[in-house]
Amino acid sequence: MPSRRFNRRAVFMLLLFAVFLMPLIARAALYAAGDAPRSWRDADWSSTGTLPAAKDYAPARLVVFTGTTGAWKGIFSVHSWVVFKRAGEARWTRYDVVGWGSPVRRNGWPADGRWYGNTPAAIVDVSGAEAEAVIPKVEAAVRDYAYAEMGDYRIWPGPNSNSFTAAVLRAVPELKAALPANAVGRDFRHGLYAGFTDSRTGVEVSAFGLAGIKAGWIEGFEVNLLGLVAGFDLRYPALKLPGFGRLGMAPPVATTG
Repeated sequence: MPSRRFNRRAVFMLLLFAVFLMPLIARAALYAAGDAPRSWRDADWSSTGTLPAAKDYAPARLVVFTGTTGAWKGIFSVHSWVVFKRAGEARWTRYDVVGWGSPVRRNGWPADGRWYGNTPAAIVDVSGAEAEAVIPKVEAAVRDYAYAEMGDYRIWPGPNSNSFTAAVLRAVPELKAALPANAVGRDFRHGLYAGFTDSRTGVEVSAFGLAGIKAGWIEGFEVNLLGLVAGFDLRYPALKLPGFGRLGMAPPVATTG
């Protein structure tokens, strides 16, 4: 009997290693072999030209971007931010949370700028009347963000940049959107949580963003261990792995509620 328990424990530990640590080792090897900037000073932060000049685009628009973060953090996570403009406005407004100074930054970088030299990807892109309807909710979520004071930011398990963007998405459930699995910090909440997923298309249980499980139509099935997420998506078939986010079909950009 003791040997059976030992075998089960060994299998469980090997499974944890294969699912949660091997992808990170592979991701670290790719980073070491690549030529990504090692310092923010060496990175390109310029506009990608993804968004038109605000003065040349009349309708309201809301976009949520993610971009692989820099240096060793890029092994684990992406950074995320929110961009919007009301109808007729001549400038985009961008909000990020960062780990130095006052956490919430307004227009600190180009709206569609590279992050540590990495081209961002949009996970939400809503325009016209739908954008006009949700922008006030986004502004309220930014204004009411609970961790906006100096010293509030924590790189792990949160609250960090992804905790902020996740809070914004929770305030606009009609977008039916969620951050990718490798947005470390997105699941952070102060304390225990049991309820709807961020997209409100499923349910989750989480403890401080350090451990949890969720299942939803948008999120798929995910297990969170120390902020690292593994799972799968059946809607757009893919595996979810720490460091990589997902391997398989990419989900479409959320363009409507």
